[in-house]
Amino acid sequence: MKRIILAASMAVAILTLNTTGTFAKDKTVMVGGAAMYPTKNIIENAVNSKDHTTLVAAVKAAGLVQTLEGAGPFTVFAPTNAAFNMLPSGTVDNLLKPENKGTLSSVLTYHVVAGNLGSKELMAKVKAGNGMATLTTVQGEKLTVMMKDGSLWVKDTKGGVAKVTTKDVYQKNGVIHVVDHVLMP
Repeated sequence: MKRIILAASMAVAILTLNTTGTFAKDKTVMVGGAAMYPTKNIIENAVNSKDHTTLVAAVKAAGLVQTLEGAGPFTVFAPTNAAFNMLPSGTVDNLLKPENKGTLSSVLTYHVVAGNLGSKELMAKVKAGNGMATLTTVQGEKLTVMMKDGSLWVKDTKGGVAKVTTKDVYQKNGVIHVVDHVLMP
């Protein structure tokens, strides 16, 4: 009898996983004190993160909201407010000015890669690339992903690096990896 109940429980679990997608992609992750629901798009989730208010303001100022609400899929390396605060004094305020919309858009789209690249996919690319993987951003320039001390790191073309502090925040139109520095094209 115990075997029948166990087998029935396993069948229900397998059926649930098969009808809802993979477990990792269905998991709700907390970012900035808010739940990031895999059923919502990147913007719908990001606006709730208290750690990403600067990023959201920048996305709005650059006119990228509609793009990041689109079908995607997108892989976003999302800098926190603390990451923006590390930039030289006045940089963010200057970038948010209407006359700097093009530059702001370039910086933001440099954090976006077409496709749905979770940490497993990124690590596979790093392994295949003998320790580094080069990704082309939506902005058009390259980012380098690598592993160091068991964590994923992203390096920009200027040599700046950002650690992925929260990985695999799945959205209905992609995945977000939270990073601790702003990457510069």
